[in-house]
Amino acid sequence: MDFASAAPSVVKSIRQRDLLNTWLRLYARQQIAPAVWEYQPARLEEELSDLIYYTVDASTPAPRLTIQSENTRISRAYGHTGKGVLLDDYLGPRLAPFVMPVYFECVARGLPVYSVADVDDIYGRIVAYERLLLPFQTDGKVCHVIASVKTFCEDGGFEIKNLMRGNDALPRPKLRAVIDRDLFHRAPGRIATADVVEFADQPAPGVTNEIIELN
Repeated sequence: MDFASAAPSVVKSIRQRDLLNTWLRLYARQQIAPAVWEYQPARLEEELSDLIYYTVDASTPAPRLTIQSENTRISRAYGHTGKGVLLDDYLGPRLAPFVMPVYFECVARGLPVYSVADVDDIYGRIVAYERLLLPFQTDGKVCHVIASVKTFCEDGGFEIKNLMRGNDALPRPKLRAVIDRDLFHRAPGRIATADVVEFADQPAPGVTNEIIELN
């Protein structure tokens, strides 16, 4: 499965961008994925219904991800909750080949992975399924992944119940990308370290412009 190289701007959802920016601020300290307990984005409670937490066992050739969340909005799309269940078992043989490689890439690279696929609801309406995966490390190994899932339909309303299992049409991938470029977050309106600022007001006679470097 091929993955594009992307910058954080590839993520469309404002809420997912906020989640990613929090991860990027932690990543920027040592250029490695942070620990999951450090991750405390703003308004986290508002996002919990769209977040799935996984533990990762990387001791096997293919990492094993176990679902740790329940009663999420996306569990309605799959028809049942999956807390304590291996992700590949939860997905089943029909969906696992489309979904698991995205998680494997996130674990292998230790970087965020973003994917978009079109799925059909039970009435045939096309729904964009946008998934952002964030990896978290302990002792140099990815041992947790958090998935943020957003669904969007250009026609307006759609039926999320059994969205992933309600018909015979398989997901149609539109984008798979590893976010491996521009891995920093600069807050809007702030001046970054080492930027050079020149004061452009006209100086008095005999006084030169002053250039200040911010460190």
